[in-house]
This record gives sequence, structure tokens and C-alpha cells, in this order.
Amino acid sequence: MTYTREQLIHALAAEYDYLCHDDFDPDVDMSPAEHLSYLQSLSLDDLIAETTTDDIYTVDEFIHNYG
Repeated sequence: MTYTREQLIHALAAEYDYLCHDDFDPDVDMSPAEHLSYLQSLSLDDLIAETTTDDIYTVDEFIHNYG
């Protein structure tokens, strides 16, 4: 299945929020707004790479989990 940049950005932002929810360190981690700005600067290929998916954990699963 093909996903848009917006879908990938939304899912990656949701994943970031999930991962940082209980373990956010403002000295090390980007704020959610900074992270969103970073994601918006990436190309479609870079966004897909950011999902760290592969043949076992697919982009479809990533989108299902965070999209």
C-alpha cells in the first residue's frame, strides 16, 4: 500500500509522542513541535526510513499502530 507524506508524518509524530510520553528529557529530546518541524523537512523516502520498518515489521503495520 502507498502512503502520503502527511500520513507518515502523522504516524511518526504519534510514535514520538508515545515513546517520549513517560521518558521525555528536555536536555536531549526534541519537543513535539521541533520533532514535527523536523519530520516536515524530510522527503518521502526519508520519512519511510524514519519508520525503521523492514520485511518483518512493515510500513503497513507501522501505520496501523501509529496512524
